[in-house]
Amino acid sequence: MTTMTDQTVAPVRKSITVNASPERAFTVFTAEFDSWWPRSHHIGKAPMKKAIIEGRAGGRCYAEQTDGSECDWGSVLVWEPPHRLVIAWQIDGKWQYEPDLVKASEVELRFTRVADGSTRVDLEHRHLERHGADGAAIRTAVDSEGGWGGLLAMFAAQVARA
Repeated sequence: MTTMTDQTVAPVRKSITVNASPERAFTVFTAEFDSWWPRSHHIGKAPMKKAIIEGRAGGRCYAEQTDGSECDWGSVLVWEPPHRLVIAWQIDGKWQYEPDLVKASEVELRFTRVADGSTRVDLEHRHLERHGADGAAIRTAVDSEGGWGGLLAMFAAQVARA
């Protein structure tokens, strides 16, 4: 018998081009993450006050909440500014924090300079089967309008404002 964990769930791939250098685009995505990440996209118990990606391999991805607590949602696996970032997506199918990295999918971002001086940002959310039976549902959610496509549009709008 084949289980969901034995099957591969297709990765979600999205791309967007922003009118900025790779250095600027990488900075807006990471150090300025809170400037564009929507408050609605949060798994904590209290409202989100600030969204943070710590700028180093091994860094935390988390939210500071209005009640003073923190809510982890991922870890930085690869930190190669200004060209590449890989984050462990440690959110399970019930939209709760999953501390076990073996059960986490990965979000890779690549920032590539284009001939006209802009930057193409390629996102791949992969290894969704690591979420077990919830892998396909998570894929559907992150591939929806409120998922990575919409989030990259918010990121691009912030780059344009900056």
